[in-house]
Amino acid sequence: MRMPVLFIGHGSPMNIIEDNTYTRSLAALGDRLPKPTAILVVSAHWQTRNTYVTAASLPPTIYDFYGFPEELYEIKYPCPGSLEIAELVQAITGNQVRADHQRGIDHAAWAVLKHVFPQADIPVLELSLDRLKTPGQHYELGRKLAPLRDDGVLIIGSGNIVHNLAKVNFEQMYGDVYSWALEFDRRIAELMVYGDHGSLINYDQLPNARWAVPTNEHYLPLLYTLALQEEPDVLQFTCTDMQNGSISMRSLMLSQK
Repeated sequence: MRMPVLFIGHGSPMNIIEDNTYTRSLAALGDRLPKPTAILVVSAHWQTRNTYVTAASLPPTIYDFYGFPEELYEIKYPCPGSLEIAELVQAITGNQVRADHQRGIDHAAWAVLKHVFPQADIPVLELSLDRLKTPGQHYELGRKLAPLRDDGVLIIGSGNIVHNLAKVNFEQMYGDVYSWALEFDRRIAELMVYGDHGSLINYDQLPNARWAVPTNEHYLPLLYTLALQEEPDVLQFTCTDMQNGSISMRSLMLSQK
């Protein structure tokens, strides 16, 4: 069976230890998904020149956040990596992707996977975002990853549709939400339902984009997920939460029934 494709809004590192509707939605996903042979996460937190895939056999847990409770820095996600899958990613993209044999797994991956696959027994790899690529070029690279679905690889775009840290309410995870954040999140959801990938690639032309996506590294992983959508795929939103006033936790699954 062809593996589903996910986009997960990862939000604040506090979700690593929180029990809320978002983290429970991740656990529910873990109960529904077939066990993958490997997981490839397109990470909002790994920006590079050129595109890289992790190729370490035992990728370390990266704590790429600061000022949070000490408890978070004691959690590990000791998943294996996979040189074989890294080489496959390079091959199917025509060597547009380079291997990084040293880098570990940042919290765009492990903070999510801790809830979905808590056993950490599945090989995990990350794909970086080439900061020189246009949104359209990211989308086209995502299309090249399609053969992985037939090899049992679960591809996850990990970012946030709305991500404005300058407007974050750190005192309240759930509460008041900016109207522009809600409106942009809902408009993106509508475009996904309509299958209007052109407008989703050109998100910066949409109302409220300047506030919702002040920088695009958290939006871009969504394009990799959408690039893998095929005619038989059914779109399902697995979480529609908004957190901290200006972060969309909207998550989705594309799967073939």
